[in-house]
Amino acid sequence: MNRNHFLVILVSFVFLSSSSKSEEVVQTALLNFFLKLGSSDEISTSNSNPCMWKGVICDAKTLKVERLLLDGMNLSGTFDPSILCNVHSLAESLTVISLNENHLQGENLDHISNCTFIKMLSLRGNRFSGSLPDSFSRLKNLKVFEISNNLFSGSLPDLARITGLMEFLVQDNRLSGPLPTFNFTTLVKFNVSMNAFSGYIPDGGSHFPASSYNYNPDLCGNPLPNKCPSAQVVSKLEQLASQEPKDKKKKKSGLSTDQILMFVGYLLVGLIVIIFIVYKFCRKGKEKEVYEGIEFDQKKVAAIDDSNIKLKIVSDECESVSIKSNILVTSAESAGKGSPYTTVSTSPEVNGLNFEELLKAPAELLGRGKHGSVYKVMCESIGMHLTVKRIKNSSVSSDEFKQRMKRLDQLRHPNVLPPVAFYTAKEEKLVVYEYQSNGSLFKLIHGDQIKQAFDWSSRIGAAAIIAKALAFMQEELKNDAIGHGNLKSSNILLNQDMEPCIVEYGLINQELSITSNVNNVLATQETDDQAAFKSDIYAFGVILLEMLTGKQAIVQNNGMNLAKWVVSVVREEWTVEVFDRSLIKECASEERMVNLLQIAIKCVNDSPKARPSINQVALMINTLKDEDERSVDISDSLNL
Repeated sequence: MNRNHFLVILVSFVFLSSSSKSEEVVQTALLNFFLKLGSSDEISTSNSNPCMWKGVICDAKTLKVERLLLDGMNLSGTFDPSILCNVHSLAESLTVISLNENHLQGENLDHISNCTFIKMLSLRGNRFSGSLPDSFSRLKNLKVFEISNNLFSGSLPDLARITGLMEFLVQDNRLSGPLPTFNFTTLVKFNVSMNAFSGYIPDGGSHFPASSYNYNPDLCGNPLPNKCPSAQVVSKLEQLASQEPKDKKKKKSGLSTDQILMFVGYLLVGLIVIIFIVYKFCRKGKEKEVYEGIEFDQKKVAAIDDSNIKLKIVSDECESVSIKSNILVTSAESAGKGSPYTTVSTSPEVNGLNFEELLKAPAELLGRGKHGSVYKVMCESIGMHLTVKRIKNSSVSSDEFKQRMKRLDQLRHPNVLPPVAFYTAKEEKLVVYEYQSNGSLFKLIHGDQIKQAFDWSSRIGAAAIIAKALAFMQEELKNDAIGHGNLKSSNILLNQDMEPCIVEYGLINQELSITSNVNNVLATQETDDQAAFKSDIYAFGVILLEMLTGKQAIVQNNGMNLAKWVVSVVREEWTVEVFDRSLIKECASEERMVNLLQIAIKCVNDSPKARPSINQVALMINTLKDEDERSVDISDSLNL
């Protein structure tokens, strides 16, 4: 063997040793990364080759790890990008990290900037919190950035520095501060709704619809209806605020005679007003009924000062409030006496709402049930229709009811209809919503005229939206233990986009809904904090059964309610007879209908502990919806 051959062998040995060592480092890093994500039955790391692990995609030629696709794998640990991005060979090859729809938290997110070649970072539908590190702006190759439906807070880093960004989706978080000056001409998808952003929408932002910016109260400019003050006006106001008036400097030496007389006049008027108020209170002390209100943060509430209005409202059997010729009126006995009430300013259009006018306005009775009546009211002063829910037989005290309304006013979800006003007294509770003209899910399912339009894809889509909205509410209210309490298809309305929107959330205590639910089934006997949520999961299961069978959730001819009837049929034989005939006629996927039926049956389990969580339900339904959409896309491509 000559010297040259020896050198070739030596170099080859060193190269193979270093290559083997590099592969071992990558494998160790990936294993540690998966261990920190938490256990999952769907991920198998037993094979020595990481490219064979589920969710790990490697380049076919170089066998380097390119993509991590771990969506919907029920991961509940910690996402630590430092484990990957601090390994040089991984940082250079990794282009996609997708961890959507898991239950992950995050740490060391700042280290993700070391993965300089990453093109897609998607963390949708997890439990990430805290602020976004400024180092995110160093991801120069990033094309897709999605962190929607998390708990991120604080201001955004200067992501506008990433010139090639195509998708920016951060909706449904707690982010605040101004929006960066994005290059909107390169963006294909953009959504910052349901946050706390403030200030101007940057130039070019009107390229996207208002829905991309909704539920940011302090955000202004096109395409939002609330316009921003011009720069000249802002500059002038700041200038005036910084200058002390010259007259003030001249008059610092003392008060003039005219000023003294004016102050004395004000004092006398004030004394007269105080005497009048004391007199009124003395008279009111003799009355038996005491009406209570609540005071909110003035930034969120349009306070209405009508202290001379007394709205005495009693039960339906009496005449103090009655429906006469479709007019909602107050009796003469209750006129002219003071009563406080509260308006929750969730919608700018109702800031001029006058409660006395509301009760005297033309009203149409929409429905009546054990828990009260619902009216459609036209308020001329604000030029819009409202829905008034009048609650009776409620075990929720006035104080608790006010606290609930205050807590619910802090939450925002596009598919949960918020109250715009409420009134509470000793024996009376009224809640006001914006009127939805497209009807309810109940009518969409059971109405003969429009039932044909409610096809399978619309039903699975509606189910996914409702489940996601419920998951949001239960997550936000888990420490308050406030469930819906009366969830049913008639309490799911259709908004302007014909999307389902949950209404009347939290108005009724869970123990009342147990006996009054249309299912007439003891939904839960638990006494812990999750009882209300487990009851809502049962009710949601019944809604799924309504959509699958086309049958109402009332007692059937054989004496069984819908849930028991379906379960009994399934136990006897697995048959398509349970499904709505219109779904069979349109040749909907029997496999996916059966899968959704299985989810519904799990929800209506007699044992509350055996029912899945709403997060699990939402994930399963969303997976079904995605499968259905993919099958439709494939079918369409084959037909071309």
